[in-house]
Amino acid sequence: MVAPNEPENEYERLKNLESYNIIDTLPEVDYDNITAIAAQICDTPISLVTLIDDKRQWFKSHHGVDASETPKEYAFCAHAINTPNEVFIIQDARIDNRFHDNPLVQGDTQVVFYAGVPLVSKNGLSLGTLCVIDHKPNLLSPGQIKSLTALSNQVMNLLELRKNKLLLEQTLKNLEEKNEALERFAFIAAHDLKSPLFNISSLAELFLEDYGLKIDNEGQEILKAIISSSDSLNSLIDGLLSYSRSENILREEKLYIDVETLKNDASGFFVSDYNLKITLKSTIDSIFVNQTAINQILINLFTNAIKYNDKDIVEIQLGVSENDTHYEFYVQDNGLGIPVNFQDKIFNIFEKSGFDKFGNPGNGIGLATVKKIVEKSGGAITVGSELGKGSKFIFTLKK
Repeated sequence: MVAPNEPENEYERLKNLESYNIIDTLPEVDYDNITAIAAQICDTPISLVTLIDDKRQWFKSHHGVDASETPKEYAFCAHAINTPNEVFIIQDARIDNRFHDNPLVQGDTQVVFYAGVPLVSKNGLSLGTLCVIDHKPNLLSPGQIKSLTALSNQVMNLLELRKNKLLLEQTLKNLEEKNEALERFAFIAAHDLKSPLFNISSLAELFLEDYGLKIDNEGQEILKAIISSSDSLNSLIDGLLSYSRSENILREEKLYIDVETLKNDASGFFVSDYNLKITLKSTIDSIFVNQTAINQILINLFTNAIKYNDKDIVEIQLGVSENDTHYEFYVQDNGLGIPVNFQDKIFNIFEKSGFDKFGNPGNGIGLATVKKIVEKSGGAITVGSELGKGSKFIFTLKK
């Protein structure tokens, strides 16, 4: 018996094989189907998908035999992988000097005929073979060899799909870990920024209150600018945190929510505003949604309706209905309205819509957060508005 030569690139070959994470995995019907077809086409009792590691040949699929592996030094396939671009055929192993006294030939397996097509990865390295075996001398026709080669390509396609799936899963895991790290960083950074910002704003207000009469008008304006800038930056930090955490909101379980309770919960954030009237118009009694997500959406839309409003009484109407696949909502107000040429931009992050009725600039994050939550929930959002006559935001959430 002649033991197989070790490939010159054995280290790279073994590392490549390892990257598929396939050795010692459970049987899979896709591979078993291929070996069954190979045996049928080649009219042989045995067909195998073999993979050669450093010590053995292991069978991912074994049609016609019960064994799951053999020592590498006995493996016909260990010879076949040394010629990756050729079909390795032994018509009668009993009279071949390399195999005549091989235990697989003389033992119960009775390997007499062998034909193996190397499984070659994209980088040209052989992982193993798709092979057929007979207990008597045999010969394959050109058509059978062509079919066996085509089936070996399908085995490699399965292996590549497996590898790509593993890479994708690892990439997603890495991305999730990076996102978690980024979220932790954002929380810590925001906490560390908010505290000194609050101190700056508070000290400036205190200084202005206690020493305002001793400071000229220009100095007072500078202090007011410091307070305004600190408050704006604080609002921006809160908005960014809300936007970054919107992904986590969507992981929460859905609940049945009474629509009247939904309106009251969202309105509860604005109970101190006595010049506010929120009404509900609904064709259904309850909805099955992510409660935190819908509350986040409504609070953002209600807040904008209040801030960008020039009427003595702020009027907001919440509408709720449904179709076969989605819940449908609208939030309509009697506010300032949105210019037509700006309506397609307001959902873009950091796209600001000017100053609110208190003279404060927006941070351009609230509506971007709303759009993100809505679309991640399988819905869509649009706006219709006319200057001086208010706005109507229409959005859907998938059931």
